[in-house]
Amino acid sequence: MEGNKRMTMVAIDESECSYYALQWALENLGDTLSASHLFIFNAQPLPNLAYLSASTYGVTPLDLIKTLQENQNNFSLALLEKAKDICSNHGVKAETMTEVGDPKERICEAVEKLDIQLLILGSNGRGALQRAFLGSVSNYCVHNAKCPVLVVRKSA
Repeated sequence: MEGNKRMTMVAIDESECSYYALQWALENLGDTLSASHLFIFNAQPLPNLAYLSASTYGVTPLDLIKTLQENQNNFSLALLEKAKDICSNHGVKAETMTEVGDPKERICEAVEKLDIQLLILGSNGRGALQRAFLGSVSNYCVHNAKCPVLVVRKSA
């Protein structure tokens, strides 16, 4: 642990629910977050490359993959910058971090690597059937993260 500061992480993606969770945490846990070392984390899912052919419009697959990865990285950095600005508006300093891979696995790995004491996630409000077929990042993290997990759900 850095000094005596608690290590807290908020995981975000492009969804409204993740920014709602960040906003909620800042408004309701502001003193705790101000006294913590706050990480804003974004996991970049692996791009679906199944549709690539040997040459698409004169562009080689490697060039296309590189372009896709650069665009995804720029998008992630923009998401993190937006989250950092939200924190700054609440007087909270945050450090940002991004990793590439399956979001639920990358979040849990970052929790362990950074020795996080509290993980905060948004809930997208999927029903039980959707969670069963699509999985749920928050559900996975609740069961696999090595720290307490706060899941913030936007009420209707």
